[in-house]
Amino acid sequence: MTDFDYWSPTYIAFGKDKESRTGELVRRFGGRKALMIYGGGSAVRSGLIGRVEASLSKAGVGFIKLGGVKPNPRSSLVEEGVRLALSEKVDFMLAVGGGSVIDTAKAIAIGAANGGEWRRFYVGKEVKVRPAIPAALPVGVVLTIAAAGSEGSTNSIINLEPENLKRGAGGDILRPKFAVLNPELTMSLPPFQTACGLADMFAHLCERYFTPTADVTLSDNLCEAVMRTVVDESAKIMANPTDYQARANVMWAGTLAHNDICGAGRVQDWASHGIEHELSALYDCAHGAGLAVVMPAWMTYVHDANDARFARFARNVFGVGQGEPDAAAALAGIRAFRRWLKSLGLPLTFAELGAKEEDIPTLLRTLNLSGNTLGGFKPLAEKDVEAIYRLCLNSDGPY
Repeated sequence: MTDFDYWSPTYIAFGKDKESRTGELVRRFGGRKALMIYGGGSAVRSGLIGRVEASLSKAGVGFIKLGGVKPNPRSSLVEEGVRLALSEKVDFMLAVGGGSVIDTAKAIAIGAANGGEWRRFYVGKEVKVRPAIPAALPVGVVLTIAAAGSEGSTNSIINLEPENLKRGAGGDILRPKFAVLNPELTMSLPPFQTACGLADMFAHLCERYFTPTADVTLSDNLCEAVMRTVVDESAKIMANPTDYQARANVMWAGTLAHNDICGAGRVQDWASHGIEHELSALYDCAHGAGLAVVMPAWMTYVHDANDARFARFARNVFGVGQGEPDAAAALAGIRAFRRWLKSLGLPLTFAELGAKEEDIPTLLRTLNLSGNTLGGFKPLAEKDVEAIYRLCLNSDGPY
């Protein structure tokens, strides 16, 4: 295990009707006037926005609203939000939605606390090292989809326009002050959106689990337990979308998958996320769907760097490969992972995702490794990333 510092101050209000406490929680963490950020019309049609508004008013919290956040959130809305936050002199960001809404709120929080400047804290076309974020307004969350884990994370990902580059900022100052997690709010999600969320949180665990760091028994066990939970509960949710206990377990799993409790003290990978971000930036596909295509291809390409780790994944998460040599068990685990993704109705190839082989040079160019490598488990040069993209073309391949 490596040395680490860990600080995770997010207050979690978990359970039915907890959105009624939103105003109280904004006040508790210093908010007097909030900018409420949300996505499309579903939050309005469901009555959630109205309930949150009533809670804010009851607590004496002033607020203004900014809707229209899209998946793969755009920098143009961040710019609009920063201008609004500065002109209205708000002191708190309230995200009502999923990862895209939360990431947008975090970006606006940076801009509102830094005189309108936020973009330089994200990795642009020529920026290799992002500077530390000196300040940000506090952020609170009412979560509506179990997926990205942004409700407890230090990260924010924004699609920078006009370059169409999906880039991130990170720092402890971006961890939300509170997160309201009511599993009932996720029950009306379309099955595909639920599936994408399951793939996203599972990928967050894989990015931490596949590590070169030795003697990380505790966090290995934590990762495996949360991964098993995601897999087991996913079948219940797909069979019965209103299964409260299954939704509750998955919602909590999504937070634990990305608040870094499972990643402390170990080198993490993140190659699959870097590779996928170029897909969702170019094709505007769902992030979880892109990960369903990329992750098995990445596993196939890198597993022989440490077959024993992949064999443990196979045996302890999917229950396959028992009694087989590690190399065979590793491949059995990758096949089992693909079967699980397919059972959720997720794409497994470029063609199913809507991606094109002829765009691979464009994907590599925007990834812009410039002689650097990607990933902590097995560092990948540009030629390796190209090979992984080409594995994504194959529907039946070495799986």
